[in-house]
Amino acid sequence: MKKNKANTKLWGGRFEQPTDAFVELFTSSIGFDHRLYKHDIAGSIAHACMLNHVGVLTNAECKSIVTGLTDIQLDIERGEFAWSVSLEDVHMNIEARLIDRIGDVGKKLHTGRSRNDQIATDIRLYLRDEIDAIALEITRLQQALLDLAEKETQTIMPGFTHLQSAQPVTLGHHVMAWFEMLKRDAERLVDCKKRVNIMPLGAAALAGTSYPIDREYTAKLLDFDSVTENSLDAVSDRDFAIEFVSAASLIMMHLSRVSEELILWSSAQFNFIEIDDCFCTGSSIMPQKKNPDVPELVRGKTGRVNGHLVSLLTLMKGQPLAYNKDNQEDKEPLFDTVDTLKDSLHVYADMIPAIKINRDSMKNAALQGYSTATDLADYLVKKGVAFRDAHEIVGRAVQYAIKSNKELAAILLAEFKTFSDVIEKDVYDVLSLEGSVSARNHIGGTAPEQVSAAITRAKHWIKT
Repeated sequence: MKKNKANTKLWGGRFEQPTDAFVELFTSSIGFDHRLYKHDIAGSIAHACMLNHVGVLTNAECKSIVTGLTDIQLDIERGEFAWSVSLEDVHMNIEARLIDRIGDVGKKLHTGRSRNDQIATDIRLYLRDEIDAIALEITRLQQALLDLAEKETQTIMPGFTHLQSAQPVTLGHHVMAWFEMLKRDAERLVDCKKRVNIMPLGAAALAGTSYPIDREYTAKLLDFDSVTENSLDAVSDRDFAIEFVSAASLIMMHLSRVSEELILWSSAQFNFIEIDDCFCTGSSIMPQKKNPDVPELVRGKTGRVNGHLVSLLTLMKGQPLAYNKDNQEDKEPLFDTVDTLKDSLHVYADMIPAIKINRDSMKNAALQGYSTATDLADYLVKKGVAFRDAHEIVGRAVQYAIKSNKELAAILLAEFKTFSDVIEKDVYDVLSLEGSVSARNHIGGTAPEQVSAAITRAKHWIKT
């Protein structure tokens, strides 16, 4: 292995030999943590202002540091900043450039802090912003679902259990089930953000600092809700990141379930929907194919995010207090989770409004599979038949219908009478799809007026 010719590290005073060239590449994180530059600079500006506030930095020194950091951010955003592997990470790259730009006063910026509490702060600032951005994408998707549900409150389709036709429902009701999943997801993110928005800066390497810092002052500048209570935990904790990825895994799982239904529904066998061409691709050999690539990819990316959750849990499970280099491995799974989740939500929010609904196919499917059998059982119970007896009667009626190759609504009244004398002409009212759906007229039910009421409540929830 080749050795670097000189040790140019900002921490290099203790070392006689330079870092091995391969080790330098192996241990560097600048290839991925440079995306934290805005948050690193924001944290550094707040730290400098706090040091000025407590008298560690003069007004002139603070102004020089803040101006230098602001200019560096502009350089980065203009693409005029060269990231150096030899400087290891985003912190050292920015600090080294600051010293080059403003001289020795730049060396004072790191007073009273460590890269340990610095990176913990950066990640929290980054994740706080990303949670807000993800929440906006969830809201955009929820609004698209509400618009779809509102158009389809009367559209009848089969409801399934075990992927077998169970009872008729409305498409609006089904879409509102997707909305409820995302509602829980949004609430989880709000709750997760409470634990993200706690400031570790001031914990320094692990034990705090002897400088007269004012952590509450820094927290206020950075809009944190509070500061961490224990310096050891502050620098080593990644629970907040794991909690976020756990919440992200649930969101992706929900999107994957929706994806599975859209994939099935868009098939020739179901023919419930048609996904817009913009969100599909064709086959290189079969010219008739229209593949639902977006739902399939989202379904696949769910495994990717789930893997990141396992990765982070495994990363942390054997670490003693306090900070360990292992934690450098937290960023790539976290960053990829954020990117994957945002992209998946974004494409879904664009795709849902463009879906074409084949209402006739849905209704015809609902007519198959004896989906009103439960309504017939309920009818018998209302006529005074015990439920278990009613269940047996309807089971025999369905068996008869199968052998006769007819739907329940096509059974003649005289034929129904062979199963139970209490059945009268009014039975046909409950055996219609419309009658079945309308009968579920309670909160949470599939009756169109209940779906409309649920949509109204959901719109209010989004606004608040």
